[in-house]
Amino acid sequence: MSLIQWIILIVIVAFFGVRFMPVKGIMNISVQEAKNKFKDHNVQFIDVRTPGEYKANHRKPFQNIPLSNLASEAGSLDKEKEVVVICQSGMRSAKAAKILKKKGFQKISNVKGGMGAWI
Repeated sequence: MSLIQWIILIVIVAFFGVRFMPVKGIMNISVQEAKNKFKDHNVQFIDVRTPGEYKANHRKPFQNIPLSNLASEAGSLDKEKEVVVICQSGMRSAKAAKILKKKGFQKISNVKGGMGAWI
C-alpha cells in the first residue's frame, strides 16, 4: 500500500474509534441495574424514544423526552443527579448520553439493549 492509502486508512480507523469509544462519565448498565436504581430519588429516568413508542410500551419511572427534544429540554433536568437513559435498543440513548455529557451532566447511565432487553 502507498503512503496515501495508509494515511486514509488511519484516518478512517481513528474516526470510527472516536465515535464508538465510551465517553468518560457515561456508564452502560444492564436492565437489572436500572431496575435497582428505581427507589433512588437522586436518579432521573429518561426515555428518549418517540411519544408513540413510549405510549405503546414504557416503564415507570421513565419520563419521555424524545431524543430530538433532549438538547432543548435538558435544562429541566437536575445536573447534580444521575440520569439513566433508555430507548428501544440502546443506540439513541447512547446519543442522548453524549448530548447530556456535553450539557454538563456528570453521571449518566445508558441502559444496554434498551426496552428490547427489558425482562
